[in-house]
Amino acid sequence: MSMPYYMSPEQVMKDRADYARKGIARGRALVGLEYLDGVALVAENPSSSLNKIAEIYDRIAFAGVGRYNEFEQLKISGIRHADVTGYQYSRDDVNARSLANSYAQLLGQIFTHEMKPYEVEILVASVGVTALDPNRLFHILYDGTVMDEHGYSVLGGNAEAIGDALEGQFSEGLSRGEAVRLGASALGKPDDRTLEATQLEVAVLDRGSGRRTFRRLPVAEVAELLAG
Repeated sequence: MSMPYYMSPEQVMKDRADYARKGIARGRALVGLEYLDGVALVAENPSSSLNKIAEIYDRIAFAGVGRYNEFEQLKISGIRHADVTGYQYSRDDVNARSLANSYAQLLGQIFTHEMKPYEVEILVASVGVTALDPNRLFHILYDGTVMDEHGYSVLGGNAEAIGDALEGQFSEGLSRGEAVRLGASALGKPDDRTLEATQLEVAVLDRGSGRRTFRRLPVAEVAELLAG
């Protein structure tokens, strides 16, 4: 009689985490940075049709790295969650914290109970109504871990090197152009590359844009900002 195959829970969790991290590391990175009037999201993404960054609700944006079809599903579920909450209660009741908690529960459930974890990291960003209200950057990992980050957040491959580059140069009160240039520079730092506007996907949450603060920047505008 053959002995049943056994693997300890600790080893199972470790193998799933290693699998997810390897998948995420193969993807191109993304950064979110606070600037004087909002939040800038800058991703290395040469595709003009497959977006890593999207609007979730009036003052909330979503960004993801890793396996595209998986973070696209998460984006859609987040939009539905926000729409239902806003319809049932009030638009003011839709906030980044509750959305991040919802994502954390979903990713934690998948990581613990499914055979294959999601190979994604996601960022839920929101901009304050006024300059006195805090912006929010919630970085959610493949296992449901949530990190409430301030100033900037880095997702994806080479995150440590990109974070080191940002740490030495980031400061409060950046202009939008300075934030975009810093994000592009940091993304190219690990390989000593200079990224062009066509290699980037850039969007902002700008509190001066009215109720819907999300705006995706066209390539021409990104090129202008990179040129200073």
